[in-house]
Amino acid sequence: MSTAIISIEVDAEAARAFSAASVPERRKLELLLALRLKQLTTSPARPLSAVMDEIGADAEANGLSLLVLDSLLHDE
Repeated sequence: MSTAIISIEVDAEAARAFSAASVPERRKLELLLALRLKQLTTSPARPLSAVMDEIGADAEANGLSLLVLDSLLHDE
């Protein structure tokens, strides 16, 4: 499998976590992100609202409550 390097914007916390990860952990994260990106771009198109609902459910399952989200969105 050939690979290519891309750049994506993430929040500062995600960038710090990735930078602090060991080389094997970074490789795992890269593989997971590549698989997810491929999945999102090759599967049949879904309505944006369905994708947003899935992202919201994943975020909530990982501890991102509406209160925390509101705080992040209004934090300058």
